[in-house]
Amino acid sequence: MATDFVSNEEIVQAARRNLDQSAWDYLVGGAESETSMRRNRMAFDRIAFRPRVLVDVSKLDPSATFLGQKLRIPVMLAPVGSLQRFTPEGGLAAAKAAAEFGTMQVVSTVTEPGLEKIGAAGGGPKVFQLYVQGDWKWIEDIIHRAKQAGYVGIVVTVDNARYSRRERPMVHGYAPMRPAVRTPAYGGMLTWDLMDRIRDLTDLPFGIKGIATAEDAAMAIEHGFNIIWVSNHGGRQLDHSRGTLDMLPEIVDAVGGKADIVLDGGVQRGSDVVKAIALGAKAVAIGKLQGWGLAAAGQAGVNRVLEIMEDEVLSAIALLGVTSLGRINSSYVCRAEPVSPAHEMSGWVNMPGGRLL
Repeated sequence: MATDFVSNEEIVQAARRNLDQSAWDYLVGGAESETSMRRNRMAFDRIAFRPRVLVDVSKLDPSATFLGQKLRIPVMLAPVGSLQRFTPEGGLAAAKAAAEFGTMQVVSTVTEPGLEKIGAAGGGPKVFQLYVQGDWKWIEDIIHRAKQAGYVGIVVTVDNARYSRRERPMVHGYAPMRPAVRTPAYGGMLTWDLMDRIRDLTDLPFGIKGIATAEDAAMAIEHGFNIIWVSNHGGRQLDHSRGTLDMLPEIVDAVGGKADIVLDGGVQRGSDVVKAIALGAKAVAIGKLQGWGLAAAGQAGVNRVLEIMEDEVLSAIALLGVTSLGRINSSYVCRAEPVSPAHEMSGWVNMPGGRLL
C-alpha cells in the first residue's frame, strides 16, 4: 500500500522497479550534460537554515493561498506531458490526487486524456499550461476550451523555442510528446506581442512559465502578467543554465510583489519548499516527484508523496521557530557549502550519484 512508504526515496525506488528504461530515462533525465538539472539541486543543497528557538510552535499552519485557492501546502503538481507513461490513468490520477490532498494541478497541453476530461476529474482547482502548437485559430480554440472546462488560470510555457537534446531518452528512442510539440515552427515564433494577444483572449489569471532573469521578469510585469513561473524546464531545455533557486532572488526583486511567483526544478523535500518560500516564491511545483509517485502507486502514490512533503514542511518550520510559512523570510536562510556532489536525487541520502539506472 502507498501508506507503507515512509520516505519519498522509497517511492522513487518503487517507481524504478515499475518503469521500463525509456520511461525512466525521460523522467529522470535532462538536456545534454544535465548540468542545468544538477544545478537545480545544487541551488537547494547550498542554502542553509538559520533557526530561532524558544518560540511556541505547538500549533503549525503549512497552508498557502494561490490564485484565491487555499493549498494545504504550497506544492502544486507541475505540468508533465507524459503522465500516461507512468500510470494508465495519466492526468486523471494526478487530478484526483491533487484534489484528495488539497492542492492544485497544473495540466499540460499534451497530458492525456485531454484538458476536458482532466478538468472534470477530482473536483479540485486546476491551471492550464499552454504549449503553443498551432496557428491563431488553434490558440483561440484551446484557450476557449480551457475556460469552458473550468480552469482557474492559464500559463504559457515560453522556454521551448526548440526541442532540446535529451540524450538519455534519445538513446532508447523514446518520443515523450506528440510530434507537433517537437516542431519548432510555433514555439519558436512566440513573442511578447503574441503573448499579449493570447492574454487578451481571457479574463483568467495569466502567467508566463520559463522566466530565468530579472530582465524578463520585469518585462512580464510591464505586460501585465499575474503569474511569473521561475523555471528552466527541470533542466530539460537549455543546458548550463543556473539553478532556479539561484535565479529566484533577482526575479523577486524585479517583480516587486506585483505578481505571484512559482518555482520548479529540483524540489524534492519539504525543506526545499521552505527555502523557496523564504526567498520569495509563493508556491513550488513538482514534476519528477509527481511522476515517481504515479509510477510507484498511481493516484495513491502521488497523495503519499504530498503527505510526506507536508510532514517534512511541518518539521522544518517548527524547528526554525515559526508557526506558519507566511512568517518565513530570507532571515531564516543563508548560503553554505554543499556537503555532497549535486545530482538529480541528492535530496536523499541513500542514492549516491543518483544512479538508479
